Amino acid sequence: MTTAAVGEPGIPPMPERTPKALREAIAQHAPQLLPDFDAHWKRYVADAYDISTVPAFMARWWGEYAIARDPQLDAHVTGLEHRAAYECTDPAEARALLEEASSIRHMAARTEPGQ
Repeated sequence: MTTAAVGEPGIPPMPERTPKALREAIAQHAPQLLPDFDAHWKRYVADAYDISTVPAFMARWWGEYAIARDPQLDAHVTGLEHRAAYECTDPAEARALLEEASSIRHMAARTEPGQ
């Protein structure tokens, strides 16, 4: 399972890599993320008076949106994490599921604007 391909039907492209563009994309294509995005922004960036927190904020939400904009991929990652947390009795199997989810999250974080 990989992140959405450029021009894949129904999957919106990644926005410009700015907080404003990312927020607009989330509001339009993954509104379920918006309350957490806004709360995180307010707590760690807007009220921090320190722009050094912006790169970490963008890295986290860039990856979250890259996955959430593709409902099939989002369901797959959520399913992996759920199975590892609630269904696995074998630690090795749970670790493998979490490693797969982590790999997808790392790929999503490397998605470029327009992809």
